[in-house]
This record gives sequence, structure tokens and C-alpha cells, in this order.
Amino acid sequence: MKNKIIVAGNIIVDNLYPITGYPEKGQLTTITDGISKTVGGSVCNVGIDLKKLMPDTDIAALGLVGNDELGDYAVGTMKDAGMDVSLVGRTGKTSFTSVMSDTLTKERTFFQYRGANAHFSEDSFSWDDCDCDIMHVAYILLLDALDEEDDEYGTKMARLLVHAKEHGIKTSIDVVSEVGERFSRLVPPALKYTDYCVINEIEGALATGRKADDLKGVCEGLFELGVRERVVVHCPEVGVTMGKAGDFVRVGSLDLPAGWIKGSVGAGDAFCAGTLYALLKGMDPE
Repeated sequence: MKNKIIVAGNIIVDNLYPITGYPEKGQLTTITDGISKTVGGSVCNVGIDLKKLMPDTDIAALGLVGNDELGDYAVGTMKDAGMDVSLVGRTGKTSFTSVMSDTLTKERTFFQYRGANAHFSEDSFSWDDCDCDIMHVAYILLLDALDEEDDEYGTKMARLLVHAKEHGIKTSIDVVSEVGERFSRLVPPALKYTDYCVINEIEGALATGRKADDLKGVCEGLFELGVRERVVVHCPEVGVTMGKAGDFVRVGSLDLPAGWIKGSVGAGDAFCAGTLYALLKGMDPE
């Protein structure tokens, strides 16, 4: 074991705006005190969380940021957290998201500028530099170049995952929640070459055509679509996992004291980091 995880894909700077309820179209809401800037996207969120969980493990970032102040901020933040940023390329403008975080419901809405992330592809790096145990790539549907069609594998993302496996790397994916025909067109090709699929119940339902509350059915459907080793599905009430042998484990969410949950920004990525930690350490499914 190389004791290394590469987190590839979206590197984003998030501008967080606390609001007192999301407005109807054409209406106004108030932005409250607490405006902040932070890194976001799978690479930053999962990578930094993993480094906190596994300080003795090499966690490397793989992706693109812009030749700008936001790019400096993203790279500097990951480096300060102990991540290896040597595989991060620089081009164009850094991707950013305006996050409207509802202080009443704890829900959030995203307005996203693709920026450099749109150009991330296999041409952005060399496989010779990617010696690792697991490569987690995210997010499908938010990486334009990798979401492009591929004559042989369906999508460029699927091709990337094939090449990762050819280099002896375990593959992991995550997606963004998006309603529309792109989901059924772009996600299934990648699942055929995915060892570990970590998504939420809405994404699982969109991918499989199963009902979101049928979590076991969602897991079975993801294996039917080609996932190779383990499926993990998370939602606010419960986390479930199923292995290729059909074992199904369900663990309810913790009943936390009032005030412990500050918001849900980055929640799925945090859950994913915990899952990758468990997989690398060989922990039991529960």
C-alpha cells in the first residue's frame, strides 16, 4: 500500500452569504452578518478533511486553478492544511461559487462559475505522477471537459477512470445533484469503472431510476450499472452501504444537541472523506 489518496476535479473558492430565508422569484431577502470566503469543491473539501483525519497519509490535490488571487488563495489554503499541491495546474480564472446559506432551514443554494475547472482533463497531468492507492474524482456534471462524450467509453470521465485502473489505482466518484437528461447520460458510463461510489439518495435515485427512499434498491441499482466494490449512500436521516457480495448496512444519523450543526455546506464531501478514510484503513462497513 502506498498510503496515498489523490483527490481530483473541482477546486473552487466559495463566497458564503448567510440569508434569512430564500426568496421567491423577483423578491428580496436579507444577507446577514457573517459573510465569508473559503475553499470549496471536492478537491479542497475532501482533501483537507482527509488530511485532518489522516495526518500521516499523503493527500494530493489534482486539478486546475486560475492565474489569479483566488487561485493563490485556494492553493495556499490546501498547502497550509498539509496537502500536496504539486499536481495543481494554473490556467485562466479560478472557479468560484456564491453560496446562499439559509440560516433558518440550514439549506443552501449555489451559483457556480466554472472557470478553470471546465478545462480539467487527462491532458492536465501525467499518470507518471499519480502513484496512489485511491483516486477520488468529483464532480461528474461539473467538469465540462471530462463530461464530454467519448466514442469508446461514453464519456471522457469514464476514460480517465479506465486509465486509473490500468495504473493499479482504486477509483472513487461523486456527482452533483442536477435534475435533467444530463444525469442519465453522463453518470452511468463512469459507474462501470468505479470501485467506490459515494453519493446522496437523490443522486442515487436519478442514476438508477429507483425511488430515493428505497436505499437498498438504489444500492442494488448502482451495482447493476457497474460499480465494482462498494456503494455508499448518505442522506440526512441515515447512511447506508452495500458491498459487491450484497451485504447491506444501515446506520442512523446521530441525534445532536441544538446548535451543533452550523450548516450543511460541504456536508457530502465531509461524509465522503470519512468513507475514503474507512476504505483505506480497511474498516468494517458499519
